Amino acid sequence: MPSARKSAGRSRARSYDPARTRAAVTAQFGHVRDAVRQLSPEQFALPTRLGDWTVRELVAHLSMALEQVPAALAQPAPPAQEVTLATWPSATRALAGKVDEIARETAAAAAPADLLDRAAARYTEAVAGAPGDRLLAARIGAMRLDDFLVVRCVELVVHTDDLAAATGLDIPYDRQALAAATRLLADALATKAPGGSVEVRVPPFAVVQCVEGPRHTRGTPPNVVETDPLTWLRLATGRTAWPAAVEAADVSASGERADLAPYLPLMG
Repeated sequence: MPSARKSAGRSRARSYDPARTRAAVTAQFGHVRDAVRQLSPEQFALPTRLGDWTVRELVAHLSMALEQVPAALAQPAPPAQEVTLATWPSATRALAGKVDEIARETAAAAAPADLLDRAAARYTEAVAGAPGDRLLAARIGAMRLDDFLVVRCVELVVHTDDLAAATGLDIPYDRQALAAATRLLADALATKAPGGSVEVRVPPFAVVQCVEGPRHTRGTPPNVVETDPLTWLRLATGRTAWPAAVEAADVSASGERADLAPYLPLMG
């Protein structure tokens, strides 16, 4: 696994260890299942920060995040790859309406804990022995299985944070899942705002350079942004606005170019 420092100014796509990614998806989904088992019927009716979704719709969506893997593996492999990790964040925007519809239908179909148990069983059976380069007919376009599992880490970690915010539960984050989510969205920023004038640090997982302007090569960069992984994920997905994060000192931004507001969120 590449170090955070080596990710700065990268010229090629980051690689992810397939075995660690598969373990991370399983572990993070397990944390979600454990949390949902603690919830009362009243808590499933609590509001979330995702529009008018309640906790029940959010849990249904979490089950869908995993169910998409066996559902896609059950379909014939597409002829060619269409979506990469670099293009996935921007591609998700077009799916918002469909995702909302399916989440509501799924939430009405079964009890939340049953949805998660079913998803876990189907996922485990489907991915066992499935090759990582198998192309999947995902909703946003054809992706490699290994890449699709990395984006499942993003989905699971981001929505675990949503679930914790809605219920007040202290839900663990699998370190590898959190690392993958942080790195993917940091790289997405570098793709959206290419350049080398700003260094964005999200310790201990990622460092990227971005934004057009003079490239920094040695010493302390003149434009530096630093934050923690969860704050970064909230910024990248629109849960937190840049000015609010800076004002709350959740983000440190120094230098005249160190304003990422024009580039955020990366997905929503």
